Amino acid sequence: MSTAALLKTIRVALVGNPNTGKSTLFTALAGVRQRVGNYPGVTVEKKTGHVHHESHRFELIDLPGTYSLAPRSPDEMVAVDVLLGRRDSVGPPDVVLSIVDAANLERNLFLVSQVLSLGLPTVVALNMVDVARDRKIEIDVDALSRRLGVPVVAVQANQRVGIAALLNALSTAARGLARPNHHPFPEVFQQHARELTGWLATRQPLPHCLVERLLLDSDGYLESEILNGAAEEGATKLREAREALAAAGYPVPAVEAIARYDWIARVLDGVARRPDDHQPTTSDRIDGVLTHKLWGTLIFIATMAVLFSSIFILAVPLMDAIDGAIGWLGAAVESRMAAGALRSLVVDGAIGGVGAVVIFLPQILLLFLFIALLEDCGYMARAAFLMDRLMAGVGLSGKSFIPLLSSFACAVPGIMATRVIENRRDRLATILIAPLMSCSARLPVYVILIGAFVPAQHYLGGVVGLQGLVLLSMYSIGVLVAIGVAWLLKRSLLRGSTPPFVLELPSYKMPSIRTVTWRMAERGWAFLARAGTVIFAVTIVIWALAYYPRSEERVAGDIAAQRAELAGDAAALAEFDNPEQLEYLTASLHQRYSFLGRAGQWIEPVVRPLGWDWRIGCAAIASFPAREVVMGVLGVIYQLGPDVDVGAEGDQSRLQDRLRAARWDDTGRPVYNLPVALSIMVFFALCAQCAATLAVIRRETNSWRWPVFTFAYMTALAYVGALVTYQIGIRLI
Repeated sequence: MSTAALLKTIRVALVGNPNTGKSTLFTALAGVRQRVGNYPGVTVEKKTGHVHHESHRFELIDLPGTYSLAPRSPDEMVAVDVLLGRRDSVGPPDVVLSIVDAANLERNLFLVSQVLSLGLPTVVALNMVDVARDRKIEIDVDALSRRLGVPVVAVQANQRVGIAALLNALSTAARGLARPNHHPFPEVFQQHARELTGWLATRQPLPHCLVERLLLDSDGYLESEILNGAAEEGATKLREAREALAAAGYPVPAVEAIARYDWIARVLDGVARRPDDHQPTTSDRIDGVLTHKLWGTLIFIATMAVLFSSIFILAVPLMDAIDGAIGWLGAAVESRMAAGALRSLVVDGAIGGVGAVVIFLPQILLLFLFIALLEDCGYMARAAFLMDRLMAGVGLSGKSFIPLLSSFACAVPGIMATRVIENRRDRLATILIAPLMSCSARLPVYVILIGAFVPAQHYLGGVVGLQGLVLLSMYSIGVLVAIGVAWLLKRSLLRGSTPPFVLELPSYKMPSIRTVTWRMAERGWAFLARAGTVIFAVTIVIWALAYYPRSEERVAGDIAAQRAELAGDAAALAEFDNPEQLEYLTASLHQRYSFLGRAGQWIEPVVRPLGWDWRIGCAAIASFPAREVVMGVLGVIYQLGPDVDVGAEGDQSRLQDRLRAARWDDTGRPVYNLPVALSIMVFFALCAQCAATLAVIRRETNSWRWPVFTFAYMTALAYVGALVTYQIGIRLI
């Protein structure tokens, strides 16, 4: 039997306010031994880990950061359910680890008071003691432990100070020898709570602490979730109890704040001492600049410019290396396998599918590296504060800005970054509009079409160019549409008042390299393990649609017919018989007769009002896994090969020449012109052609409903936008 099997498992639930270092402490305890998922039925992230200490194996459950255990939605109910053992996917905790900020004890102890009311074995981790010390705050840890009636351990999570003592305290608390007996409410409140508990005992037995929360539930969420069959009679009982409390001078829910803060004042009396005269600290002086309307905004813009420029600059060599490695592997496998469906499946489907996933990894890792650094040092909260006024106009808060800005690099990490948004409606609205930001994958489409069809005209003495203005407009259209969509969502599907943006500015501190590294690695692995599997599957499906059915005789007949047409032109015939050119022509014809090609021809009547022929429709369908493949598909269709490189000047000009020369099958007139090019660009600026994005939306929302909704509304917007662009353009030009 293994050593791990002999260890006694202790389940520990971590709970704490945002910005108390809870995630840092979790990482310090669990390290690499952690897993991330979602609780069933909600969008809340479930993070679990484990650590071995002496004869115990601690199973850690990192609950969402919260200021209170008063739930108002299924997402906020998760912490209460886990603590009370009401979640099937997570067993009941043996001990609760409550993390508090040593420099903000008064506010943090409100949540501690609620945790103690649960009657579970509890340990308090007094974190960031170094920050409290710098502010000359003195805390008698032993006296605080006696007042609370539970162990209190001073820790500095980012430096792993006090971790061993904390694990020892958890081991002792898990024995359950002493459970907190915490009842801060006045006797009249407790009497009504006991009466309700007794009344429910024969109908729907509930823990007494949950009955207290039910009595305090002023917005009705718990009442609708818990009472079920006894809803009508229960509502009457609750109304009568609340009226009696109000008459006695203890109105709900104010009675909780009054009772708990009165208890906090008694606990901290003589235990925590602050300096009498508050002197401006270094943090105060820095905040005076970083949160200034003008200077703070300029610094923020500069910071974001450096951040995203760095992502593009630093990621390019890594992405090129991965691309080269995938290309080398594909070529190596191709050279060792006979031509046919199996080789195409392995090379184009499997290896190409993996490459489509892995190629994004450098950008994702770098983005989350920078975000983790900015979060851990305390700057990200200042950025959210600055942007709140701008985002409030469309019903969002400042915390939505960073994820949306991140989406200009790639929507995948941008959507993953929405986890910093506590409000469920705001988070979901941000997720649904993030794909509208023009990511780097759209750039190849813009570059090729602008270079081929937008005149290279310049204005204002050559300072402003028409091609640059068109490129800017493609990026701007996504932003403008996103503003409108967010406004509509917040007034329809996600209707509800956005809660006031209350933000605590955390103390500045040196980032923990260990914490930052684990966060970056965790997000990268989450992308590969979850989004990657979906992308891979979709890529295989697209490969099959583009490969089958094979019609060798029909393709050979078409090639023979084209050769016969060139019989009188020796030069053209010699070019036609070039082996490489024949290979590309064969691939193009096979794609035309494939299921994908037939689908393109089938939808031609639908896309014709956009100015598109079946080839463009085929490329749009094939680009579903990733937008950037559209140029590769057009390269095959126009006999340039599947590996056309839009970044190479020769390939750019060759593809642009083929696009200009393309003709409609029925009329012989040119397919492409400026309105058609603008129509295609608008479509790809607004469409949801990205399996990775849809897969991550599925993961983050824990439902297929929202990725399907995103794909549907964005495709509709893209079609209407392309239609309007072409129809107006063709009439003007």
